[in-house]
Amino acid sequence: MELPHDTAIVIADGRKLLFLRNAGDARYPDLRLELKRDAGENPPTHEQATDLAGRAMGTRVAGGQWGSGTIEPADYHQIAEDRFAAEAAAMLNAGALAGEFERLVVVAPPETLGELRRHYDRHLTERLASEIAKDLTRHTIPEIEKLLLAE
Repeated sequence: MELPHDTAIVIADGRKLLFLRNAGDARYPDLRLELKRDAGENPPTHEQATDLAGRAMGTRVAGGQWGSGTIEPADYHQIAEDRFAAEAAAMLNAGALAGEFERLVVVAPPETLGELRRHYDRHLTERLASEIAKDLTRHTIPEIEKLLLAE
C-alpha cells in the first residue's frame, strides 16, 4: 500500500487508538505519532454488573406461541469497547470536518472496524483512502510501517 506524504493513519482496537501521520513519502514512510488514546481500565464483569441476567415470562416465542425465555447477560467489556470506538469515530469525524487530514487509512480488528464504520459521517468517508481489518495496536511504529507497505 502506498502512503503518500501527510497521510493520516489510525491504528485502533476497542481499548487503544494511535493517530499517526506519514512525515516521509510513499516509498519511504516515516510514521510519526500525533495522538495516543487509551480507554482506561475495564474492570471484571462481576465488578460492573449488579445482578445476573434473568428470565422473561409471558413473551412470544417462535410460531406466535406464548412462553418464557432467558435474557442474555450484558457483555460490559464489549459495551465499553463499542463506546470507545464510537468516541474514536466522533474524533475522526471532527478532524475530517476541520480539514485536519486529506487522506486517512484506518486499521482495526474486524469487530472494531465494523463499529467505527457505523459512526462515520460523509466528511470522513470522503477522505477515507483504505480500511484494513487487522489488529496492529501491539506493534511498534517501524513494524507498522513495514506491515502497511506490504499491504
